[in-house]
Amino acid sequence: MKRSGTADLPLHYGKVPPWLYERMSVLGLSIIEVILMDYGKDEVLRRLADPFWFQSFGAVMGMDWHSSGITTSVMGALKRSVNPNSQSLGLYICGGKGKFSRETPSELIKIADKTGLNGTDLVRASKLSAKVDNTAIQDGYQLYLHNFILSDNGNWSVIQQGMHESDGTARRYHWHSENITSFVEQPHTGINGISRGKILNLTDTEASENRKGILDISHTDSAEVMKDFARLILPAHHDVQASDVDLKRLGALLYVTREQQPQNFEDLLMLEGVGPRTMQSLALVSEVIHGAPSRFADPARFSFAHGGKDGHPFPVPINTYDESISILRKGIEKSKLGNSDKLNSLNKLHQIVTEAEKDFTPDFDIRQVIEEERQNSWRFGGKTVFGDARKPNSPKSIQLSLF
Repeated sequence: MKRSGTADLPLHYGKVPPWLYERMSVLGLSIIEVILMDYGKDEVLRRLADPFWFQSFGAVMGMDWHSSGITTSVMGALKRSVNPNSQSLGLYICGGKGKFSRETPSELIKIADKTGLNGTDLVRASKLSAKVDNTAIQDGYQLYLHNFILSDNGNWSVIQQGMHESDGTARRYHWHSENITSFVEQPHTGINGISRGKILNLTDTEASENRKGILDISHTDSAEVMKDFARLILPAHHDVQASDVDLKRLGALLYVTREQQPQNFEDLLMLEGVGPRTMQSLALVSEVIHGAPSRFADPARFSFAHGGKDGHPFPVPINTYDESISILRKGIEKSKLGNSDKLNSLNKLHQIVTEAEKDFTPDFDIRQVIEEERQNSWRFGGKTVFGDARKPNSPKSIQLSLF
């Protein structure tokens, strides 16, 4: 059983406001539906097992781009929106934070009864992934969230998060069933002796896969090992800085969506009438759906779709958020009826931005982009956890140059 990656995140407290949580549920479901239609259930599980993609996914939904809150909020919103549609989607989300994590085994057994899957093996996978990260791996993080995402073909991913006792950080662990070869869960009936505190017991029968993994790693080129394991470490600063973003990709995105109009591209006629600000959001949403894994190394860039609930990099533009959801939902409904033009246009938008990056040289100040978004936030119904964005008394005239 192989973990697919980890993410180290600043620990944040607080709740997601209802106005954002409702929208996260709808947008999250919409993105998952499009990935399902275009790439299938196994690809959804692979994406969720990628810590970089998951962080970008949360950022595009308006969460704090770098905080631990992305994990609990995104998985809570997804469970809320996916599970009522599980039969048609073929996906189920179990577990959650705190007491809900302990309900995972019973949830898996119920799903197994409905689908004919092996519930015993699924429960074993859930328990073993938690045991490895919470007990076998002595890294100072105690798990408080465990989500098990299951498809009706028996494949699964696990997302779980632990809190460090002293340094104010959280660590998220990702697992994927694609690399699993066997399950072992036969713990000792007892170990006698004087207690010396916590130990790492690699002699336990349960650790046979760990021992095998250590042996495999010792015989494997380090570059090959790193290809199978991703580690995301995010900074403590709350604001989005130039060092957090691939400026070439962000600049090309802003150029295509702000400087050029959809009617200039024959393939984007289905998006005609959509304003530049919504195009900017749609381009980033489309990248989350269609982008290659290598494109998610800078999750902060995806916060330029719908901002962040804490106001970084700018308030959540509610009007733009709702328009993005509306376009995506209409595209999904039409696609179910055999007309996929609108969803194809979103894919084409991503391709156009990617093509523009090839010859693009960034020559702009990201601070100006952020300031412009903040100055105009009131126009788009900007909101944060602190309240509504207000019209500035004396708006600054900002001319954004991308060259």
